[in-house]
Amino acid sequence: MNLNENFDVSPGKIAELKSRIVRLGVDVGLIEESFIKGGGKGGQKINKTANCVALYYPPLDLRVRVQRERRRTINRFLALRELVDQIEMKVSPGTSRRFQEIGRIRKRKSRRQERAAEKYPEAPRLAD
Repeated sequence: MNLNENFDVSPGKIAELKSRIVRLGVDVGLIEESFIKGGGKGGQKINKTANCVALYYPPLDLRVRVQRERRRTINRFLALRELVDQIEMKVSPGTSRRFQEIGRIRKRKSRRQERAAEKYPEAPRLAD
């Protein structure tokens, strides 16, 4: 995979992704990239072009498939960012933004559950 191509994304996002790749020690040369015909909404453009991006990182056996946009360049960037997120979750879970976001959501849900239990003490509670 070549990181020097134009991803049609802001340079700041590309620089941030490259710094994360360097920090995690990801060997970009090992990432296998393939393009698949898309499906779903988008009409003829989606159905006829191979704009769905599939990435595979063999050292950690991680696979990512992205087709959020019609343009392949943006899907390549999004797939690479998703792959780096998954690598970070496996390699360094303490610094992973996704794990931090999951923790915040869990905390918020537990607070809601506690408030509901205080407000409606006789209501049946879900099993923990």
